[in-house]
Amino acid sequence: MLEKYLLQVYKEPVKVLKFYPLGEEKSEKKLKGFGYGVPYVIEFVVNNKTRKVVLETMRPEGFGHDYFSDRAQILLWQHHAFNKLPKHVRSIDVGAFTINGDGMKSLGDCGEFFILTEHVRGKLYHFDLDRIKKTGKLTELDEKRCLALSDYLVEIHKVKKDAPWLYIRRARELVGHGECIMGLLDSYPPGINFIRESYLIDVERDCVVWRWRLKRKAHRLSQVHGDFHPWNIMFKEGTEFTVLDRSRGEWGEPADDVAAMTINYIFYSLQKYGELAGVFQRLFELFWENYLQKTRDKEILEVIQPFYAWRGLVVASPVWYPNLTREVRVKLLNFTKNVLQYARFDLTAVNEYIKG
Repeated sequence: MLEKYLLQVYKEPVKVLKFYPLGEEKSEKKLKGFGYGVPYVIEFVVNNKTRKVVLETMRPEGFGHDYFSDRAQILLWQHHAFNKLPKHVRSIDVGAFTINGDGMKSLGDCGEFFILTEHVRGKLYHFDLDRIKKTGKLTELDEKRCLALSDYLVEIHKVKKDAPWLYIRRARELVGHGECIMGLLDSYPPGINFIRESYLIDVERDCVVWRWRLKRKAHRLSQVHGDFHPWNIMFKEGTEFTVLDRSRGEWGEPADDVAAMTINYIFYSLQKYGELAGVFQRLFELFWENYLQKTRDKEILEVIQPFYAWRGLVVASPVWYPNLTREVRVKLLNFTKNVLQYARFDLTAVNEYIKG
């Protein structure tokens, strides 16, 4: 089946050598306990050259991926968009398994969709953060990598688009999409001991208010990654990196990307120190100072609140991060709710936001 499919893609006979799950290195506590699909590496020979590609499907389990068409939409868009963004892993093809399950096609009579990307070498950025959490020490390279990530967002966010309806859609999806705020709120199991239903209702209500505020900011529409966090960044040597799994549209709010990364410096710091402090405070401040200095985008501090709320719900989630302590979850949820109460985000007030 694989060889027939790859023949369609490469137009030459293919000999498959190996087919195995992509081995993700385990972090210290294996924090990320949930993913949409299991990626597989395919090693094969074509034109006397050995190549590797990665094949990945999506799980039909909530977060707006319930229907066949939901998953097809995402994978088709990814194939279209991956190759447009600098440094992104390249998509080679988008295809589907046939309805009876015994074939694969580059489209047509299809069942489940998948995306085929290049295989890139490197190490996910979260392993750097795991090490820093364990040792409590920063290297010169750690700071350079932080700046490289900040610089990357500076560059891609320079690309603007005049399409107010797209910005409004992204604001709407931030609140209502299955992968975003309402989807995350719905994913919190009933009866958990660290959160009340009234809290979830309050956060949802506040985020709806923020959606109306964001609708006035359509001039900010920019090129974005859409899911710029440490599990989607693969560092090679030094500061060279590749980004993975661009999500939810080519255009959006720059605060989305900035929040997705910097919430993780808060997240790791809470696990290490119980507050934003030490080495992770240094990374948080370094990333932000560099970004603000080079973009001069002070307005971002007036729109980032609901994006931080969304990312706070993600990292506090018992679905995505099952091994967190109750104390860390509560502080993350305090941050999520409190940050929505302020018209302007204060970079120096994170430790106030995490208080109950």
